[in-house]
Amino acid sequence: MTLGQKIAWDDTILPFQLDNADIRGRVARLDGVLDGILKQHAYPAPVEALVAEMALLTALVGQTIKLRWKLSLQVQTKGAVRMIATDYYAPESEGAPARIRAYASFDANRITDSAPFDQLGEGYFAVLIDQGKGTEPYQGITPIAAGSLSACAEAYFAQSEQLPTRFNLSFGKSTEKGGVEHWRAGGVMLQHMPKASPFAQGGGSGEDGLLVASDIVDGEDRENWNRANMLLDTAEDLEMIGPSVAPSDLLVRLFHEEMPRVFDVQSVRFGCTCSEDRVRNSLSIYSAKDIEKMTTDEGIVTADCQFCGAHYRLDPKTLGFEAENSPGDNG
Repeated sequence: MTLGQKIAWDDTILPFQLDNADIRGRVARLDGVLDGILKQHAYPAPVEALVAEMALLTALVGQTIKLRWKLSLQVQTKGAVRMIATDYYAPESEGAPARIRAYASFDANRITDSAPFDQLGEGYFAVLIDQGKGTEPYQGITPIAAGSLSACAEAYFAQSEQLPTRFNLSFGKSTEKGGVEHWRAGGVMLQHMPKASPFAQGGGSGEDGLLVASDIVDGEDRENWNRANMLLDTAEDLEMIGPSVAPSDLLVRLFHEEMPRVFDVQSVRFGCTCSEDRVRNSLSIYSAKDIEKMTTDEGIVTADCQFCGAHYRLDPKTLGFEAENSPGDNG
């Protein structure tokens, strides 16, 4: 199989449930989505890896939100990588693809040869859900901790949602026979079904007293949870990224005794929502004097989208709340 041949399960998310263990989950495979995200920027290798991990987490977490909702994951730190931002746009209608975009802000002079997570400093990992007009966005935050972005996400679900959650991710550049090097990523997310948890009171046993999964399951639930995690640990990298192993085959191999039951697959694409109208709207709060300060020597106002690299060149006379002309006016 060469690079040009798309595999059926590329850029998909497969929801499933382990009926014998009261656990739900998702399998995600990203290929073209990562190419779409990463080709927009010349990121250093550690930054690329962090963005790839964040995009994979976003796909796994985002699949649960409702139609037309938006989920964002954000990392803000004092380290060399100052910010990573991702957005997951749920399908507009049943059967339509979801869309993902992502980018990172970093100080190139501070990037080292250390592991990707070491490029982050003190900061926080945030989950934001936008349900649309007329609603207040939800936001949950947990500190950067535990050695990986996936561990930060696990801590968020334990601390903020009291949901035992586990991620096993694999991502990196691969070269298929006859093809060229490109990014692939795959992962599995496990999550215990929600229920009241009296074991989650007070501080947790994780780093800095954060709650972890073992703090919020007990008895038979803990046995089921630990067994599913041990089975997940046997997944190999090539099974995870899936050039030749279908997600459903991976689930059967890992969890056949837990009676895995799969649901409709969700396709996902790289997609950005930026537009000239959105840029104009963001500038509509500025006065003519403010717009003048933004105007270049060429007599235009420029704007760049950090997510997709789109470049906008705008007539300053058509911008701001004191605009003399509307877009397209000749006068």
